Amino acid sequence: MASHQSHSDGSSSCSRSLSFAQAPLVKCFHEEEAPLRVVRFNGPTVGKRFYGCAHWPEVDEIVELQQKMFEKVVNIAMLQMENDMLERTNERLEKDVAELAIENTETKEIIGSARADRKWVAFLVFSWVFFSFILLLNKK
Repeated sequence: MASHQSHSDGSSSCSRSLSFAQAPLVKCFHEEEAPLRVVRFNGPTVGKRFYGCAHWPEVDEIVELQQKMFEKVVNIAMLQMENDMLERTNERLEKDVAELAIENTETKEIIGSARADRKWVAFLVFSWVFFSFILLLNKK
């Protein structure tokens, strides 16, 4: 900030302010000389002087880009978490499908066995009916 200095020796008063040329050397966070600027936006500080960054327009762009980059990093992290969750879900589903395939195979074996049993039962019933029919024919 520019400073106004006023000195008083009792009998007279003298006031002086630093001009732009007399301003002390101030460095911005880029370690470069910070230019003395004037507030131009309407408000309570309009017309006041301040030391700004030598890269001021670039700094705003850098901050904006850093913010966008941060948002992208957060988005990537969220997508990675979602991807991990989906991979775990996929692994569980693959395990369930494998278990169902085993159960399906076992069920097919049971059904096949039941069909074979029915065939034997049908064969036995048919043979008893045939045998009974033969016996009836022989009795006559």
